Order: sequence, then C-alpha cells, then structure tokens
Amino acid sequence: MRFFGDLGALAEPAAFAAHLDAMRRINWVVYAKRPFGGPAQVLAYLGRYTHRVAISNSRLVALDDDQVTFSWKDYRQNSATKIMKLKPDEFIRRFLLHTLPDGFHRIRHFGFMGNGHCAAKLALCRKLLDRERTAPNDGEPSPVDSDALTSAKVPACPDCGGVMRIIERFRHSCSRSNPRTPPFRCDTS
Repeated sequence: MRFFGDLGALAEPAAFAAHLDAMRRINWVVYAKRPFGGPAQVLAYLGRYTHRVAISNSRLVALDDDQVTFSWKDYRQNSATKIMKLKPDEFIRRFLLHTLPDGFHRIRHFGFMGNGHCAAKLALCRKLLDRERTAPNDGEPSPVDSDALTSAKVPACPDCGGVMRIIERFRHSCSRSNPRTPPFRCDTS
C-alpha cells in the first residue's frame, strides 16, 4: 500500500500495525436506513461508480504541457460549476486514485453467481434454503449422510450436543505479523 500526505507515516509496518490495533479497539456501530429515493436511486448511485470513468472527456477544458484544465461541481456552493487547473503529474495522480490495483475488479461475480453454472447453483441454493425453512425445529439433530458417518467421526456441537457436519473449512486470508494481536473478528451489528 502507498500512503501520501498526512498518512505517509503509515507506510512503516509498525505504524500501520499500531493504527490497525487502535481501529480494532473501537466499537464500530453501523447505522443503516432505507434510502430516501428507494432502490432505483441506490442503483443509479452505485452505477455511477461501477460503470463510468473517474472523469469524462466532456469535463476536460484544456490540456497543454504545463497544466490540465477541467470543470468540477462545488456542492458546498449550491453545485456551482468551477474550473480547476492542475499540473499533469498531479492530475494523473488524482485520476489513478480512482483506479483499482492489478488483480482487483470493480464488479466481481463469484460463488453461486460466478460462472456458467449459475442456474444450477441457484436452483440448489433455493432447494437448500427451502429445506431449511420447512425442516421441523424440534431440537432433533439434522439427518447425516451415511457416507459422512463411515468416512469420519461426526463431531458434536459444543453448545447443544447436536450433530455437526463440516461443509467447508476456510483459511484466514491475512497472516498476523504480531502474535499478540487478537485475530480479526467480523462484527455485523
């Protein structure tokens, strides 16, 4: 990662780790509410970021060896259109802040929506969700495949004692450089 300006000190691994430690100690609370304009407005808003470039050609006013001139809206002053002049290297730096590094994609379809088998995987998801919804919730353990019982010992749930089936194991994507740092916990509250 590259850091500029006031964040330049975070380029040092120790400073970055200390910053992350401080952020992990904060009890983050996300407040989300329905959008005022409804789903159509949300899609229009997101579409501006996923399907357009950072600056359109129509906003470019002039270009020479010394500066790039373009128009912009100042939303603090009632959306007044203004002109900004930047040196070419600063213009390119700001433009590149809106591009993703190699290997990243603005829109990524993965999982059950990821490839040509989408219809079959989606049908399987619906079938499994329907089975979960219609299954009786009487405290009895869910049935286990006989193949799973013969291939390995089925562990019991430490909370209720019911049968646990391991479907898949995920490895953590980040390695911790500091062993004293607690592992990342995703809080969805």
